[in-house]
Amino acid sequence: MTTYLEQLFSLAGRSAIVTGGSSGIGRAIALALGQAGASVVIIARGQAGLDDTVAELHAAGCKAAAVSADLGDRAAVSRAAEAARALHGPPDILVNCAGLNIRPPMAELTIAQWDQLMAVNLTAPFLLGQEFGPEMAARGWGRIINVTSQQAHRAFANSGGYGATKGGLASLTRSQSEAWAGRGVCSNALCPGFVITPLTAHVAADPELTAALAARTMIGRNGLADDFAGAAVFLASPAAEYVTGQTIYVDGGLSAA
Repeated sequence: MTTYLEQLFSLAGRSAIVTGGSSGIGRAIALALGQAGASVVIIARGQAGLDDTVAELHAAGCKAAAVSADLGDRAAVSRAAEAARALHGPPDILVNCAGLNIRPPMAELTIAQWDQLMAVNLTAPFLLGQEFGPEMAARGWGRIINVTSQQAHRAFANSGGYGATKGGLASLTRSQSEAWAGRGVCSNALCPGFVITPLTAHVAADPELTAALAARTMIGRNGLADDFAGAAVFLASPAAEYVTGQTIYVDGGLSAA
């Protein structure tokens, strides 16, 4: 007999694509979705990280595969989408977590850097949404989860082009919801605070700065990648069928302080 919690949160029979799934928050989300029952394809650049994450998923009894791709290249995004589709079929769940974190002072931000940021942080999620969103709508069920940033909503720490891309991603989330929520596709964003991951290692290496960031939260600590597991499973699950167009802050209360 299916339990009440399984009815709410099980992803059995669902397929998921997670970009940036080889490390940090993306990896934690991929592991969470897999352990909730979804078959998972992770997309990232580094083959070693992809192999490690797939091995961990397999060790947990999950169905998983990986595609190596540079999501800053539009043609590579298209190839990765087709490769992922060939592995586990068209996805029911799309998680856009891959991100580029280039944040020089605004006056020093180059056009080339701007283009790189836009390509990975905003254009790739748009392209993947265009690839899979209409198919999800045609099937009558789907979930899109975009991982944004505090810089999507307020400027600090040299937000520059990075903040602009994340603000665009938050807006894209609402646009995707407007387009497809009426046909069963819920699109939402997860917004981290400061999370200790390989992407933020340069900040975490400064103990005074790390402590100051933790002090700004209500909980009193900085985030960990695993803090996103439950929120991701919730947004991907049947339990979230009436949640769409929203940004869910997973930040220890940083945004409310």
